[in-house]
Amino acid sequence: MRGDFLAIVQTNLAVTSEICAEIIQKLEKSYPFLEAEVLTTTAFGRPLYVIRMGEGDRHVIFTAAHHANEWITTPLLLKFAEELAESYKKDGTLYGVPAKNILKYSTIHLVPMVDPDGVDLVTGAIRPQTPEYNIARQIAGDFPDIPFPDGWKANLLGVDLNLQYPAGWLQAREIKFSQGYTRPGPRDYVGRAPLNQFETQGLAGYTEEIDPDLVLAYHSQGKEIYWQFRDYFVPGARELGEVMARVSGYALADTPYESSFAGYKDWFIQNFRRPGYTVEVGSGENPLPLSQFPEIYRDNVPLLNIAALGV
Repeated sequence: MRGDFLAIVQTNLAVTSEICAEIIQKLEKSYPFLEAEVLTTTAFGRPLYVIRMGEGDRHVIFTAAHHANEWITTPLLLKFAEELAESYKKDGTLYGVPAKNILKYSTIHLVPMVDPDGVDLVTGAIRPQTPEYNIARQIAGDFPDIPFPDGWKANLLGVDLNLQYPAGWLQAREIKFSQGYTRPGPRDYVGRAPLNQFETQGLAGYTEEIDPDLVLAYHSQGKEIYWQFRDYFVPGARELGEVMARVSGYALADTPYESSFAGYKDWFIQNFRRPGYTVEVGSGENPLPLSQFPEIYRDNVPLLNIAALGV
């Protein structure tokens, strides 16, 4: 898709939770075959949306912005949804793959912003001196070495949502506690128990309901694809990961030990024994600048096509 239609998703500005909701509403209006619903709301009332496209028996879930300062992954999924829908509408292709083939074979579930509260803090949608800002500022005060708000990864209660899943959660707690993250903070606090945040409860419940063939969680940064959890063997997972690595230029890598537990893809691999991936886009320090978005998008659309089709 190359500029021959009036784009709904603008990729030159930060995507806040409000902008994300507006984009989803416009996508629904423009493409009647695209559906959206609210999975849950956060402790502060912001919605977590899922977008559904396709009619195939193969179901995949793609997520973005589990971490607040990795919000550049949100427009990646929104733009993918828009261009796939537009290509389908015009009987066209997306990066060489016929859109109708993708949506006939697969049903794609996109959760573009898992942490809307945290994203709004990092993008400036939560203004200084407001009650929500003051809550975060107080939490951050215990961690003066972490830049505020740019270093914020957690939700607004100070819980790292990608350390919330019951897959080695106790190991994650031990690791993070040893690093000093023993209480709510801008990053790396696992919470008091797994799945005790509305966001992770909503996503885990939806995943169980859909029973997908594959999940993919977008993060930033590093240009790497993580595909393993412990010693669980998932037939075909490495081979599919190698294809995704080849089309994106990213490296298929082992997850660093200190980040090897309690993530969304870890939980999925453990509970479903099917392929789950964490993809780290871009390079540099979070939050990544929007100047990297064109390259990130170009690298990842072929990867998303492969993940959707499973080939």
